[in-house]
Amino acid sequence: MIPLHVQQPGRRVERDDIERLAKLPVANISDVMARLPAGGPRLRPYHASGILAGTAYTVRTRPGDNLMIHKALNMAAPGDVLVIDGGGDLSNALLGEMMLSYAEYRGLAGVVVNGSVRDVAHIRAHAFPVYAAGVTHRGPYKDGPGEVNVPVAIDGMVINPGDAIIGDDDGVVCVPYDMVAKVLPAAEEKQRAEVAQLARIKDGTVDRTWVERALADSGLAFAGLEDGNSVAER
Repeated sequence: MIPLHVQQPGRRVERDDIERLAKLPVANISDVMARLPAGGPRLRPYHASGILAGTAYTVRTRPGDNLMIHKALNMAAPGDVLVIDGGGDLSNALLGEMMLSYAEYRGLAGVVVNGSVRDVAHIRAHAFPVYAAGVTHRGPYKDGPGEVNVPVAIDGMVINPGDAIIGDDDGVVCVPYDMVAKVLPAAEEKQRAEVAQLARIKDGTVDRTWVERALADSGLAFAGLEDGNSVAER
């Protein structure tokens, strides 16, 4: 049998950069990355509240089995986010109150699981960040196989060990280690622009003429418009 990888990340995004990313909406981070990365719409927050921000500590496991997740819990460092690729299977919960409590005790930053969790009442009563694809009461097996700190993919979003993982109410985004230096300032600039735009909306000075220019440039024909005005102007 080919040996399976169980290892530590070769590198991690710097803590200062994680803290700066944590101040930004996931939507703005995603937008400056061409709206391509996404953990899939099924990955929803189940915890009480709060931002997920840390470095990826990845686990790939057989659907319905959490033996290697337990191994990763013993290995991970404070500030890591356990990112579990369970194949998206929802038949068995891969984590619940006991494991999540231990993860929080160890100082992990949160958990993302492409699979099911259970003990949702506990999760909803706590701020420890938990994102999952679903919920079921049926428990896991502990037979393996699996790997720790290998590249994983969730609905097309590739996550490598040590990448930045950021989550809010809109979902989860991964910022690859090699892209942080470009993504971070671009997302911060977008956030500043949106804050200024909101101020103009509130004081009534927002300029909406771009809508008409975009419609004119589109070459589309519209029926029912009076005097050349668009629906947006009426």
